[in-house]
Amino acid sequence: MTTFADLGLSPKVLSAVTDSGYTIPTPIQAGAIPPALARRDILGIAQTGTGKTASFVLPMLTLLEKGRARARMPRTLILEPTRELAAQVAENFEKYGKNHKLNVALLIGGVSFDEQDRKLERGADVLICTPGRLLDHCERGKLLMTGVEILVIDEADRMLDMGFIPDIERIAKLIPFTRQTLFFSATMPPEIQKLADRFLQNPERVEVSVRSSTATTVTQRLVATHSKDYEKRATLRDLIRAQEDLKNAIIFCNRKVDVADLFRSLDRHGFSVGALHGDMDQRSRTTMLANFKENKLTLLVASDVAARGLDIPDVSHVFNFDVPIHAEDYVHRIGRTGRAGRSGAAFTLVSKRDGKFVDAIEKLIDRKVEWLNGGLDALPPQAEGEEREQRSRSGRERGGRDRDRSRGRKGEARVTETRPAPGIETSETEEKVEAVKAERKTEGRPQTPARSNPRAANHAAPRPANDDNRDRRNRYRRDDDDGPTPLGFGDEIPAFMLIAGKA
Repeated sequence: MTTFADLGLSPKVLSAVTDSGYTIPTPIQAGAIPPALARRDILGIAQTGTGKTASFVLPMLTLLEKGRARARMPRTLILEPTRELAAQVAENFEKYGKNHKLNVALLIGGVSFDEQDRKLERGADVLICTPGRLLDHCERGKLLMTGVEILVIDEADRMLDMGFIPDIERIAKLIPFTRQTLFFSATMPPEIQKLADRFLQNPERVEVSVRSSTATTVTQRLVATHSKDYEKRATLRDLIRAQEDLKNAIIFCNRKVDVADLFRSLDRHGFSVGALHGDMDQRSRTTMLANFKENKLTLLVASDVAARGLDIPDVSHVFNFDVPIHAEDYVHRIGRTGRAGRSGAAFTLVSKRDGKFVDAIEKLIDRKVEWLNGGLDALPPQAEGEEREQRSRSGRERGGRDRDRSRGRKGEARVTETRPAPGIETSETEEKVEAVKAERKTEGRPQTPARSNPRAANHAAPRPANDDNRDRRNRYRRDDDDGPTPLGFGDEIPAFMLIAGKA
């Protein structure tokens, strides 16, 4: 049986590994560490929870024992897709590198540039960062990448699939062509494989599990539910309460707004719950994750920011409140449980509109996932009260849209039809207008254009005694003056012209 001592690691690294309680490497570690020590490029593919991080941390520590970093010129670079993963890798360097005097710099968003600049000034043997923050430092002239010997791209498929391709290409141009490049990921679809080949030179391929497979220690079930959010939330609450062996759980949503809504709902129903998504500031994200790891929270509602590579070894359950749109994300989500040989359970809430996503997942993992409650065909119909509530909500929403349309778009005035005053017929209105014209002609004042002016008609006509609403509407109008009309203005009189002058 292969041990860590057989892999060629230095005595300092072996001592730290032994102190951590490990003696037997995982398959990905046994396959990747020897070629990494031989300075070969590596493409490592293994399901999540199998120790990929140690597969590049341990050989890097051995190779970095010789040499010393210079100011603003890091020796190695590790790229991570999220801040949490970057911080987790930094913790691994502290754990396994306790016998080394290496400077490790963590460059992630949400942290002061000044503090990070001070670390770079001292010289960084290991630079761990997200692509955006790294480029920020480079553009500010605080980094020189010509001394990088090893480039690690962790969660390679996610890095290339999340829109980081242009950033990684820019970073690769800043690093010497003779670098050693290590790719590690849980999934590597063919289209992503073509992109990875652009960054690797004759790589050693280490694939220790079926591509895009899920751990056998995880029990997977589909749960049929109605599609409305309030129905899904009720199904989820019943499902959580039914788990007698639930120690803690991560609940995944597709959208950040759904994370916030579900968090508030579970909190109102008395659950011990926290939330984690990309719009939270770094301090809140770090605190929330630490509380969950320390079992101060039972449930963590999260977006896919928590789906990749987070090492929380003892998560008993995973609930997919939303079926992931990308099938690969399903593999990563349920990989948060059943880690390090432990058993776990994963439940996915499925409505009728999620069928194509479930089919894609089953095709990717090459297995059928069993239904917990008989499937969508066995789903009971909506209760009468729920249907009534649904119709009521639809009516309120439709009424709100109608009101919005009547108010007009933002920045536009509402256009309404002007009608004669109540109790005045059209013929009577026209007679009043003609009478006003005749009076002005007799006085020698200019006539208004030949048009029906309802405002003039409203003023000339007697008001109904009980029309209080119209009185309130007209209270602040300035056209109730009975004096002569100033020459040249007709019926549209500016308010300042009505102010009496000084004698």
